[in-house]
Amino acid sequence: MSTQLLSYYEAIEQASADMLSAARSGNWDEVVKLEGACVLLISQLKHAAGSQQLGPDEAQLKTRIMQRILVNDAEIRHLAEPWLEDLDQLMKGKSKTVH
Repeated sequence: MSTQLLSYYEAIEQASADMLSAARSGNWDEVVKLEGACVLLISQLKHAAGSQQLGPDEAQLKTRIMQRILVNDAEIRHLAEPWLEDLDQLMKGKSKTVH
C-alpha cells in the first residue's frame, strides 16, 4: 500500500479545490499560481508512481479523488470562458463595451 501516492492525489485535489475557489472569486492570478503548483505535484506523482503501486482499496479512492478533480476542472473552465473571450478580444485589439 502506498499512502505517499495517495497523498499526492489528495494534494492535487486540494489545489484543484483552491483553484476553483479562486476562479469563483475572479482571482485569476491565484488560479494561475495554483495551476503551477498542480504541475509540480503531478510531476512528483509521476516520478513516485514509477516505483509504487496502489492496492485495490487505494485505487478506488484514487478514482473518487480524480472524479472530484475533473468536476472542479470542468467548473473552472466554465468560469474561465468569459475571461478567455475578453482576453481574445483584447488581443485582437477590440474592447468589450460595458453597459
